[in-house]
Amino acid sequence: MKDTIKLKDKKGVLMIAHRGVSGLEAENTAAAFVAAGNRTYYGVETDVHRTADGKFVCLHDEDIFRVSGVHCNVGEVDYEKVASIRQHKTESDFGPRADYVAPQLEDYVSICHAYGKHCILELKDEFTVEELKQIISILQSIGHLQDTTFISFLPQNLIRMRELLPEQSIQLLTEKITDEIIEGAIKYKIDLDVVFFVLDEEIVKKIKSHGIKLNTFTINDPEIAQKLIDMGVDFITTNILE
Repeated sequence: MKDTIKLKDKKGVLMIAHRGVSGLEAENTAAAFVAAGNRTYYGVETDVHRTADGKFVCLHDEDIFRVSGVHCNVGEVDYEKVASIRQHKTESDFGPRADYVAPQLEDYVSICHAYGKHCILELKDEFTVEELKQIISILQSIGHLQDTTFISFLPQNLIRMRELLPEQSIQLLTEKITDEIIEGAIKYKIDLDVVFFVLDEEIVKKIKSHGIKLNTFTINDPEIAQKLIDMGVDFITTNILE
């Protein structure tokens, strides 16, 4: 039976299960989150969209087709419609999967809380201040807000979140590094979550010299992971490495 690939020397780098252990279970499902809970991961990452009836659902794409085989734009339907889609996508890069069922945000946070895992919560849509307050309220109700890092490709999400939570852990997702991005990270006290292939020793050193924590995604090759560990990243986000 296939399992995660354990790294030999993580040197204190914290591992994050991308969409749960999505190398073993269907991404962004309770099964994937529990798989991470039962292993040594520091954190569990997921993606959040808002449905038409104001529920927050854990899935990566706006259209659920890739993981379910059924076209459904989650922002245009109620959560009940999303939850009713059970169609099985039997194969992936890593082999067969369990049935796909999209959980609500509360389900994900509750699993992370039960297993003592840090939430890495990607804000996929552009959320209003009121919607961000609702997300914060869900985390607070479960007692897990302090064990959560908010991440997003949309700087406006993070700036709004920073205004609401001045001390919260926040990371900007980016596929490039520029002086402007680093200056913004310093200004808003935001850490960085950078796609791995743009990083080298010089860039890592520059980022870390400003006291910015560095996450990197998505690494499934142990050799690449070890090089990034040796460069000095703080976190590695992965589908299968442990």
